Amino acid sequence: MLTSRMFLKRTRAGAVVKVVREHYLRDDIPCGAAACRLCPPRPAGPGLGLQAQPSGAASSLCPGPHYLLPDTNLLLHQIDILEDPVIKNVIVLQTVLQEVRNRSAPVYKRIRDVIANPEKHFYSFTNEHHRETYIQQEQGETSNDRNDRAIRVAVKWYNEHLKKLEDEEKIQVIFLTNDRNNKEKALEEGITAYTCEEYIKSLIANPDLVDRLACVSDEGKEIESGKIIFPEHIPLSKLQQGIKSGIYLQGTYRASRDNYLEATVWVHGDAEENKEIIIQGLKHLNRAVHEDIVAVELLAKDDWVAPSSVVLQDEGQNEDDIENEEEKENILKTSVNKDMLRPTGKVVGIIKRNWRPFCGMLSKSQIKEARRHLFTPADRRIPRIRIETRQADTLEGQRIIVAIDGWPRNSRYPNGHFVKNLGTAGDKETETEVLLLEHDVPHQPFSQGVLSFLPKMPWSITEQDMKYREDLRNLCVCSVDPPGCTDIDDALHCRELENGNIEVGVHIADVSHFIRPGNALDEESAKRGTTVYLCEKRIDMVPELLSSNLCSLRSNVDRLAFSCIWEMNHKAEILKTRFTKSIINSKASLTYAEAQMRIDSATMNDDITTSLRGLNKLAKILKKKRIDNGALTLSSPEVRFHMDSETHDPIDLQTKELKETNSMVEEFMLLANVSVAQKIYDEFPEFALLRKHPAPPPSNYDILVKAAKSKASFYLKTDSAKALAESLDKAESPAFPYLNTLLRILTTRCMMQAVYFCSGMDNDFHHYGLASPIYTHFTSPIRRYADIIVHRLLAVAVGADSTYPELTDKHKLADMCKNLNYRHKMAQYAQRASVAFHTQLFFKSKGVVNEDAYILFVRKNAVVVLIPKYGLEGTVFFEEKGKPTPKLDYNNEVPSLTVEDTTLHVFDKVKVNIMLDASNIQHQKIRMMLVEPKV
Repeated sequence: MLTSRMFLKRTRAGAVVKVVREHYLRDDIPCGAAACRLCPPRPAGPGLGLQAQPSGAASSLCPGPHYLLPDTNLLLHQIDILEDPVIKNVIVLQTVLQEVRNRSAPVYKRIRDVIANPEKHFYSFTNEHHRETYIQQEQGETSNDRNDRAIRVAVKWYNEHLKKLEDEEKIQVIFLTNDRNNKEKALEEGITAYTCEEYIKSLIANPDLVDRLACVSDEGKEIESGKIIFPEHIPLSKLQQGIKSGIYLQGTYRASRDNYLEATVWVHGDAEENKEIIIQGLKHLNRAVHEDIVAVELLAKDDWVAPSSVVLQDEGQNEDDIENEEEKENILKTSVNKDMLRPTGKVVGIIKRNWRPFCGMLSKSQIKEARRHLFTPADRRIPRIRIETRQADTLEGQRIIVAIDGWPRNSRYPNGHFVKNLGTAGDKETETEVLLLEHDVPHQPFSQGVLSFLPKMPWSITEQDMKYREDLRNLCVCSVDPPGCTDIDDALHCRELENGNIEVGVHIADVSHFIRPGNALDEESAKRGTTVYLCEKRIDMVPELLSSNLCSLRSNVDRLAFSCIWEMNHKAEILKTRFTKSIINSKASLTYAEAQMRIDSATMNDDITTSLRGLNKLAKILKKKRIDNGALTLSSPEVRFHMDSETHDPIDLQTKELKETNSMVEEFMLLANVSVAQKIYDEFPEFALLRKHPAPPPSNYDILVKAAKSKASFYLKTDSAKALAESLDKAESPAFPYLNTLLRILTTRCMMQAVYFCSGMDNDFHHYGLASPIYTHFTSPIRRYADIIVHRLLAVAVGADSTYPELTDKHKLADMCKNLNYRHKMAQYAQRASVAFHTQLFFKSKGVVNEDAYILFVRKNAVVVLIPKYGLEGTVFFEEKGKPTPKLDYNNEVPSLTVEDTTLHVFDKVKVNIMLDASNIQHQKIRMMLVEPKV
C-alpha cells in the first residue's frame, strides 16, 4: 500500500516544480513478540526481540506480564534507567528513534547499542511504515503533536494486537511518558500510562533504581521555592539575533581549575582582539559548565578585571551559603595595574550544553536520614552536583558516576542523578578507570566487528603482498626503542655506497596495509586517534595482534614496511630521496642503552654497530643544522617509575635519562617526517594532512622574560624561535648550573599546542619548535592514526595504492584533524594524571621526605615549585584553614611573593617537605611545606 503527498517547490532558478513524496506502507511488519503467531517471523537482526513471557522487575502498578513503550523525551532524559539490566522488554518506535537521532547523537548511539544487546530484549518497531500504525499530520497540527499521537496510536494497536494471542495471561503494553498532556490524552483514550518515576518507584525489588532517575525540570522552573541566585538565561532565538548583531559573543566556556569563581570564554570566529574573555563571580558565571557553548555580553571597560592570582577551591558544605560566596568574590577584587586588565563579560545564555557523565565522590549530608547529598566531581572545573540517593551509606568512599539533569535559578548547584558505582576510591583499578573516563579515552575492548577485519592466523607474506614492494631483507636494519617496547614502529639502516656517499633508510611499519579505509577496524582506530601510555598500562589504538605482532618491526622476522631512503654525503646533505613500500627483516631490536653501548664499545665492529655509528655521526650533524636554523631544545621533567613486579606498586621514582641514541633516533624520525610532508604536499596541495606549531603570542613570554631578568639579569629575546634558542644557549650561570634547565622548562609552558590540519584549509604551515616550514607525522602509525592517513596519501603519491573519496575531501580531513587534536590532548592529560596518581602511591609509604626544590611560579597566596630529583611539581600554600594567615605581599612585576619578612623569587632554591595529604580521599594530593627559608 502506498500513500503519497504532493507539493510545489521553487528551484534556485525560479522555476516551479511538482514534488511527489511516496510513503510505502506494509502489513507484514512483525510486532516483535516471540509468542506472536499472527505476525510473520522477525527477520534476523540485532537483539532478540521481546520475550514471550516478559521477565523483568516485578511492578506493584502492573503485576501482570507487560512490555514498556517510552516516548521521545523519556528516552532522551532517562537513558540511564533504560540501560539498567533490570529494564527489559521495551518497544522503541521508529517515530521515537528518528526524533532522538535528530536531537542527540550520543543518546541515539546508546539506544542502538541497547537494542542490539540480546539480553535486554528491546525491539525497534517500524510504526511509520506499518499500515495500521501510520498516521498523517492533520491540518493545524504541529509535528510534535502528530508524533505524540502516532506514539499513542502504536500503543493502542499493540494492546489490541496482543489481546488476540492465545495466551492464558494477556501481555499489556505500558506507555511511559513524563509529558503531562500526553499522559492525560493517553488515559482518556484508555491507554495505561505512567510517568517514569511512578513506574520505577513501583519496582519493589529494585529500590536503588530510583537513584538513577533523571531529575527533569525546565531550567527556568524552580524545583522548590527559594532565593533567586542567578539571572535568567536569554532564550536561544534572542541569543542568535544578538550574536548576529554583535551584542553578544559566542564561545566555549572554560572553567578554571584553580579558582571556581573564575572562567574564560574562548570566542569563536575572527574576533581577534577579544579572543579570550574573563568571567568572574558566581552571577556572571551564571550556571555555565566547563566546555558549554555560551553567549557572553562584554562589560563596560570600567568593569574589566585582571586574571586572578588567588587559588580558591569550593569547599563549602552548605549548598546555598551565598554570603560566603560574596565574601570570596571580594577577594578577587584587588587593585591591579591597568595593563593587566582583560576583556571581561558575563554569561547571558547557553547555546549548547556539553554535559557528560562525571566521575567523583559523594559528600554525604550531615543531616541524619537525608536523601539529598552533594556530589563532588574529580575534575575541579565541574561544579558540585546535588543528587538524591537512598544509598549514601553504601556510596560513601566509592568512586561513582553522576549525570547533570538541570540547573534551576534558585539552586547554588545543578541537580543530577546517580548513574554507576565504579569501586573503592584509592584502589588502583578504580582510579585508572576514573582517569580514562574523565579524559574521554575510549578503552573498551575491541568489538567482534572490529576484530573480524584482522588477518587470519597463521599469517605470512604472499605474492600479492609483494606487489609494488621492494625486497630490502638483505639490508642491515635494526630498531632502537625504550626497554620493554613491543609496538616497534620504526627501524633504521645506514651503509656506505660505492660512489662514496651514504645511504640511510627509515623503515616504518606498514599499518595501512592491514587497516583498509572505511571498515570497522579503520573507524575504531580513527575514533581512538592515538595509543595512550599510562604508567603501567597501554590503551592500544589498534588490536594487539597488529600493535605487538604483525606490524611490530621485531627482529629476525619478515615484516611489511614503508621506507624513506636518502642518499647523503658526509655533511648529511640530502642528494636524493625516494619512498617505497618494502619488506624488511630487522637484524636486532635494541634498547637505547644497548645501542649506546655498541657505539661506545672499543671492541665491537659488526655490521649493526657500524651502521649505528654511521647513523649517530650523521644525526649529530643534522641536529646542529636544525639548532643553527632556530629549532628549540626545550626541557620537561619526565618521570619513570620502577614497579614492584608482584604488587605493581611504584618502589622507585626517577627522572628519565636521555642518551645520545635517543637523539639519534629522533633526528632521523624528524627528517623522515619533513621529507614525507613535502612529498604529500607536492602531490596533494589541497588534501595533505600536516602538523603545525604556531608561534606563541608575545604576551606568553612575559613571565619567562621577567623571571630571567630578575633572577639572573639575563635579557631573553623572544621575537623569533632562533633568537629565543640563542638567548637560552647563552643563559648560563656557573653559580647556578640548574638555571638553564629551569628556563627551558618554563619556556615549554609558554608554548602553544602543536596541531594537525589539512593543507587546503590553512595557509600557515610553519612548525615553530622545529623551525621547519613544513612537517607531518609519518613515523608512528601503530600508535597514531594521523600517520595512517599520511601513509595512505604517500602510497597514492608513489603509485603503491589507490585513493578513496574521503582521502581527497578536505572538509572531512579537517573534521578528522579536529578529533585527532582532541584525542592527542586528552591522551597527554591522561598520561600526566597517571604519573600524578603513581607519584601519590610512591609517597604513601615514604612518610615525610625532605628535598631541594626550585620556585617555578609565584601566586598571590602560594608558590609552585619543581623538585628535580623526582621531576615533581607542586604548590606550597601560605594560607591554611584554622591557622593565622601570614602577611603576604605579591609583586607581579618582579615576580615575587613576600611572606612576613622573607621574599621568594622565581628560580629561588628552597627546601620543602613532601608528604601525601589523604585528608580528602577524592583529591589526595602531594602536600608541600616550605622548610628553608623559614617564613
